[in-house]
Amino acid sequence: MAPFELVGLTERLARACSRHPRRVYLAWLGVLVLSLAAIALLLRGLTTEATVTGNPESTRASKLIARNFAPDPRELVTDIVVVRSDRYTADAPQFRAFVADVARRGRDTGKVMALGTNIAKPPVSRDRHTVAIPIAVGSDSDIEPIVSVVRSADRNPDFRVTVSGTHTIADDFNKLSEHDLRAGELRFGLPSALVILVLVFGAVVAGVVPVVMAILSIVVAMGLVSLLSQGFDLSIFIVNMIVGMGLALGIDYSLFVISRYREERGRGLAEPEAIAMAGATASRAVLFSGSAFVVALLGMLIVPTTIMRSLAAGAILVGIVSVAAALTLLPAVLGSLGDGVNRLRVPIIGRASVERSDPEGRMWRAIVDRVLRRPAVSLAVAAALLLAAASPVFGLKIGASGVQTLPDRLESKQGYIALQRDFPQLDPSPARIVITGAAYSAVDKLRARLAADSRFGAGLLRTSRDVSLLTVPVRGDAVGKQAVAAVRDLRHRILPAALAGTGAEAVVGGKTAENIDYFDAVTNPAPLVFAFVLGLTLVLLTVAFRSIVVALTAIVLNLLSVGAAYGLLVLVSLHGVATGILGFQKVDVIDAWVPLFLFSVLFGLSMDYQVFLLSRIKERFDHTGDTAEAVASGVASTARIITGAALIIVAVFCGFAAGDLVMFQQMGFGVAAALLIDATIIRSVVLPSMMKLIGRWNWYLPSWLEWLPHVEVERAPARAQPEVV
Repeated sequence: MAPFELVGLTERLARACSRHPRRVYLAWLGVLVLSLAAIALLLRGLTTEATVTGNPESTRASKLIARNFAPDPRELVTDIVVVRSDRYTADAPQFRAFVADVARRGRDTGKVMALGTNIAKPPVSRDRHTVAIPIAVGSDSDIEPIVSVVRSADRNPDFRVTVSGTHTIADDFNKLSEHDLRAGELRFGLPSALVILVLVFGAVVAGVVPVVMAILSIVVAMGLVSLLSQGFDLSIFIVNMIVGMGLALGIDYSLFVISRYREERGRGLAEPEAIAMAGATASRAVLFSGSAFVVALLGMLIVPTTIMRSLAAGAILVGIVSVAAALTLLPAVLGSLGDGVNRLRVPIIGRASVERSDPEGRMWRAIVDRVLRRPAVSLAVAAALLLAAASPVFGLKIGASGVQTLPDRLESKQGYIALQRDFPQLDPSPARIVITGAAYSAVDKLRARLAADSRFGAGLLRTSRDVSLLTVPVRGDAVGKQAVAAVRDLRHRILPAALAGTGAEAVVGGKTAENIDYFDAVTNPAPLVFAFVLGLTLVLLTVAFRSIVVALTAIVLNLLSVGAAYGLLVLVSLHGVATGILGFQKVDVIDAWVPLFLFSVLFGLSMDYQVFLLSRIKERFDHTGDTAEAVASGVASTARIITGAALIIVAVFCGFAAGDLVMFQQMGFGVAAALLIDATIIRSVVLPSMMKLIGRWNWYLPSWLEWLPHVEVERAPARAQPEVV
């Protein structure tokens, strides 16, 4: 009979897997091989488009156009090549010959479906030194040969050749995403996490094991995404999410389990019993925290956009795989390694068990003791600081990162600048107004009105029976603030006024309209997502700790840290504070998906620390009955592990923030800021002072909730030795 009654699922899994590691290795090897095969053979169709499911206005416009109008080469334009010469004018023989050669080389690639203009008479700028060549290509990958032609032509010292448009921009976003993944996550986040792990454990082997577990989880999750891509449209950014979240969760879960195993070995348990005890405690906490994380991310599936659902799906899949690996493969690895997990000790910090010689624990104990002497003052100061940090959130403006936010070195950015300088009226992403009903005179007046509006331009009008299609260029970045404001005004003010009394109906499509529908699709369900995540957190923590006060306290603390992160994000991104130091861009908007994503992810991630810390506090309170002592001991005994886990996630998401994609800069900074706040101010000041002031009421459960099941997050041993704090 084992010294402790380990009868739960995670205990049985830990024992079985540690006793039969070869079977576990073979099973995971099979899963890994199948995942790699799926990635190689099935992964396809990832897109940068943030499409909206359902039937928004832009989709209705597209359907009407498809039903009533045949394709027109002038409307098929996806990208525009811009040729400029300071030496020659457009009517010079050398200029005409050069443009003709560029057009011929573009056609020779076999990727140009149509030229949007007569190449003998291309659009010419006012100064006569620049011409535009509108083209139509079929996909993001099809633009790459065209870009190669442009770069080759640009080597001529007498001419400057650039290209921009729908596919050029999307292709640059794809490549930048891949670059940021390599440079940020793999070159910065992964090595930083490994260094932190080695410092936390004091041993190289113990530090490497969680990284291997995380990499395996990432590969398997990508295999699952490959299967998912067969039936659903997925965003290219799901890859970044799986890598970032896989590193964070895979490493954190392994950190908790290995730490508990080493702690039990330090108390004198034999290796098999220490693994089982880690399964009874840390693995149970991982299962609970991981389940809470997955369910919290399910709230994002309410949002009817491909990018939100893709990011949620990526995080959910890698979360599930990370939990499965921590509960099965990690006990098998510990069963094989045993105390070999402590090999290659780091000098000085690796001499003794981390849990038995923890200077950081003593430091945190001293901090908490000071806070508990004056809890009201400590709480007031900390809360005021967090609320002040959160205050800029009232200036939050959402939108999308367009071509203007791309680095100047990219082809699409250079082409965009050239277009805005010489051909602001040319737009590869125009507004497409579909008007049903006999209102031809009104349509003509509308066309003239928009042509005179500096935000738009001269439109192309087509009619089919009682349906009119007016294609109007929109000045500026198609997803930028200027274009978005213009199309919103077109929908809500200009069109109703122009068609008043005619009985006609109008819908607006095009890229800018699609993005407006996307913004609305992300923001409108936000209250439902917030209610879902907050309600879930309340239920789970109430069940876990049988205290509604603890659950409500955790929600308030999470809201404080998330609010402060929002405020700091607005301060940095929109107001430009410290952008030079951080290497960020000052922009006009926060990407629409970022605030909602941050809310869901941060609530899910914070469950790890809340569960780990509160379970230790509850365990100590049950033993002593002293709230202040329980809080101080709980914080001190978990300090090294929680700090290490938080720093790992901070390092991983700093990898996102270090990239060039503005949307991931914002997400990475938001997650890193919130977790730093959570692991320092919240854990060391706000939580201890609140719990001290509340006292024994922390563990209050109304009598009408006594029916709730008893769910122990960490299964306490029957004959536990006192903890060394």
